Amino acid sequence: MTPDISHVTRAKHGRPVHHWRRDLVELAALFTAVAVADAVANLVGHGPGGPALLVVSALALGATVAFHTWWARRHGHAPPTGDTGARTAGPAEDDATTDGVPGASTLWRMRTTVRDEPGSLAALCTALAGQRVDILSLQTHPLAEGTVDEFLLRAPEELAAAEITRAVSLAGGASTWIERADAHDLVDAPTRVLGLAVRTALDAAELPLALRQLLGRCTIRSLPAAPAGPGRDPEGPPVEGVLEDTVMRLRAPEGGVITVERPYLPFTPAEFARARALVELDSRLGPRIPGGRDVLTLPEGNDITVRRVDTGDLPAARAMHERCSPRTLALRYHGPVGDADRYLNHLLSPRYGRTLAAQTASGRVVGLGHLLWDGDETEVALLVEDDWQRRGIGAELLGRLVGMAVEAGCESVYAVTQSSNTGMVAAMRNLGLPLDYQIEEGTLVITARLDTAPSATRPPHGTGGTRLDRAARRD
Repeated sequence: MTPDISHVTRAKHGRPVHHWRRDLVELAALFTAVAVADAVANLVGHGPGGPALLVVSALALGATVAFHTWWARRHGHAPPTGDTGARTAGPAEDDATTDGVPGASTLWRMRTTVRDEPGSLAALCTALAGQRVDILSLQTHPLAEGTVDEFLLRAPEELAAAEITRAVSLAGGASTWIERADAHDLVDAPTRVLGLAVRTALDAAELPLALRQLLGRCTIRSLPAAPAGPGRDPEGPPVEGVLEDTVMRLRAPEGGVITVERPYLPFTPAEFARARALVELDSRLGPRIPGGRDVLTLPEGNDITVRRVDTGDLPAARAMHERCSPRTLALRYHGPVGDADRYLNHLLSPRYGRTLAAQTASGRVVGLGHLLWDGDETEVALLVEDDWQRRGIGAELLGRLVGMAVEAGCESVYAVTQSSNTGMVAAMRNLGLPLDYQIEEGTLVITARLDTAPSATRPPHGTGGTRLDRAARRD
């Protein structure tokens, strides 16, 4: 609090210094005021017009107070606007900020083609700035003619995508494509590519997912190489791959073909090079799966181990097929199975998905669960040996497979079965997810939507937790 220095000033060392002349003036003013007050009192009390004088004095005092109040409001103590450089906030500013909180905004991913000449990008950025759009990141994809610029934008929430594309078009952008982005897109491109490379290096089944995250919404299919004729190499793309506008074909590590298709947006040479680098990394590392496993105790006291398996476990899986009854195999494969090896080679390959196995303490496989990448969709399938059914093994495998699908960013999973397969139907219902049922060619297709899966299913394999609540431990 600042002291009042009208009467007292501070000496060098903080001691007060009194001014006697000012004290004398104030004392004289006090005596004068007392004398005037006494004269007015005598005039009012003893004079002929005393009451009228008192009323006039009151009116004059009220008028003075009113005038002072009006003058103070009209001429405040704040400095004028021109002296401070301050300005009144307009409507846009009032909408953008409330109590210091920034206004709502939307993230967009946008790609457009501009002429490869000086000033083209500057004109584009100026047009975006005119729409109050903030450029968070920019990638350039050089082409033979022109350049494809990919932006991550933050725009006001009320600004529609059509308005952004219109402004970009007027600034010289062509073939503009735009879609909503989310917080995951805030990671810069080199960091995202390195993260996808790490995922691919740890697990061969991650390659299709890594390609999809790298290239956006696209359809990825792994196909075996078709023989070109007797004595000739299998037909397929060259080692360096083939890029054809919206389709790229890459030679799979095992000799097949990986086809990536994105009809709505052509691939650029830079995207093709990144995808080819991921496939080459996968090829050099060879077959591999994570080595984690969970040991679970069934309600009757038996221990089972749940772990990832691949084609190296083909003999154990084939032996389980031989122990299963024809009815169990028919419910799983929707008909007679004449060549189990052909099915198992595909199902156990990490190129087409992920497989979990439940095995006893002696190492005998008694259950298999598959999560299969089927283009844009994801399929789940279960097979449990007859003697081990109705013990919760199928539900345990299914819950873990759905957790993997959630982790992979899948929107839904579907299971193809028969209405008489009450075990599979019950396992899908026990997921606690929204289900859709369809009958196709005599089979039942159950689709589970995963929009509520994080709160309704168990975590992915290797993260702990189990539906077999009696006991669980990790190797």
